[in-house]
Amino acid sequence: MSADPKSIRILAVDDHPLVRQGISGLLAVQSDMSLVAEASNGRDAGARAYLLKNLLHKELLETIRAVHAGKKTLSPEASYQLAEHLTEDALTPAEISVLRLIAAGNANKQIADQLGITEETVKGRVKNILSKLGANDRTHAAVIGIRRGIIEV
Repeated sequence: MSADPKSIRILAVDDHPLVRQGISGLLAVQSDMSLVAEASNGRDAGARAYLLKNLLHKELLETIRAVHAGKKTLSPEASYQLAEHLTEDALTPAEISVLRLIAAGNANKQIADQLGITEETVKGRVKNILSKLGANDRTHAAVIGIRRGIIEV
């Protein structure tokens, strides 16, 4: 991992060695970049950008060059993920389970049966989901959940 002094020096950080290996391979063919180190934890890495793993192949090189030019960057998808985890109104795991079942087209009774809870509990969780997501109805909540990456279908 020797670096040309004129190249963009990269520290690849990911908790999965295979992902770091993939990043290393991608950077190896870039004439303006060199991987100088790898780490499994980014808490102390002074990160100036954050990408979700599913966007690496699309945005990694562009993001590196933007950061090298002095910019900070956060993809819309990553910002949704971070916002979901940082807000006071984040859905609880139980609410996410209900939202997944709503998105799959289940009625409250079906959700209650599948989760082993009462229909009243489901109604309470649906009410919380609508409030926290600012959704007009169950369908709107499912759409918001999918767009924000809270649930997948």
